[in-house]
Amino acid sequence: MILTQKILVTGSSGLIGSEVVTHFDALGWTVHGIDNNMRADFFGPAGDTRWNQHRLEATCRHFQHHELDIRNRPAIEQCIQELQPDLIVHAAAQPSHDLAATRPFDDFDVNAVGTLNLLEATHRHAPDAVFVHMSTNKVYGDAPNELALNELATRWDYADPADYNGVREDMRIDQSKHSIFGVSKVSADVMVQEYGRYFGLKTCCLRGGCLTGPNHSGVELHGFLSYLIKVNVAGGHYKIFGYKGKQVRDNIHAHDVATFIEAFYANPRPGEVYNLGGGRGNSVSILEAFDLAAQLSGQEMRYEYVDKNREGDHICYISDLGKMKAHYPNWDITKTLPMIFEEIYRGWVERLRQTS
Repeated sequence: MILTQKILVTGSSGLIGSEVVTHFDALGWTVHGIDNNMRADFFGPAGDTRWNQHRLEATCRHFQHHELDIRNRPAIEQCIQELQPDLIVHAAAQPSHDLAATRPFDDFDVNAVGTLNLLEATHRHAPDAVFVHMSTNKVYGDAPNELALNELATRWDYADPADYNGVREDMRIDQSKHSIFGVSKVSADVMVQEYGRYFGLKTCCLRGGCLTGPNHSGVELHGFLSYLIKVNVAGGHYKIFGYKGKQVRDNIHAHDVATFIEAFYANPRPGEVYNLGGGRGNSVSILEAFDLAAQLSGQEMRYEYVDKNREGDHICYISDLGKMKAHYPNWDITKTLPMIFEEIYRGWVERLRQTS
């Protein structure tokens, strides 16, 4: 009997988790996923991810779903002890800054305590496993807003040529406004680093910008590009929150996240942090995204403007991918912005057709 490598993915029915499941299943790994559909609790029916769980169970050859809550410390410890995974990808989270302000205990218990549960179980029972944590660029709080900006016709952009490639990993993570969500993710991020530096676990934090793709259950409070395209396809109204709609995000397809995780597994660097986004080439403002969505659907975007930005929100955020590419020179972005828009658009057309 040939033993295959084994991966455990938390948040396996979500955007990144499901992409990682699919990617490693195709490589022939044994894949275990942990998910309890808490996104439906956080965001209501629009956030429900059961459809994605069922898709994975129907299409993947080596996938097993585990209905577990990462806040359940004994259950998580037992799971890791029994499975003995070679790779753990922690993608489960409460992902919304707005929601965290109204449910701070749930937010911290999922994001910070849930991460600690996984780390300690790994330390005790699978210390040789590689542990990849899906962190967020919100660990920087609103410090990126201190970078000098120019206002252009459709977007904000960095004024200093030194900032052209975007935010680097040496940006400070304290003495800024994060949102309650950002603070819980900082706690998890630093703990993941510490288990790498203090205990020598093969950990890394991927500080994601806008992670996206067609399997995202995008809602207004989380999932910028998926939700924007969904609103356009469905003919709904989109709300712009401040910054004249010129706020910029860099978008990375979930597939390119999965391939980086594969590269890190092959050559782990304990305690590392990487800014993970689409880089300048995949950056887009809300106004620019409206135009791209309209070109695909043939429908102009219907929207209203709210003259107040979200607390701690970034005006312009582009991830500098220099460190990732220096450490893993064979990795690069493969999904361009037009490709991402096309995939998400087609995904929503099909999903809305099935539910109509």
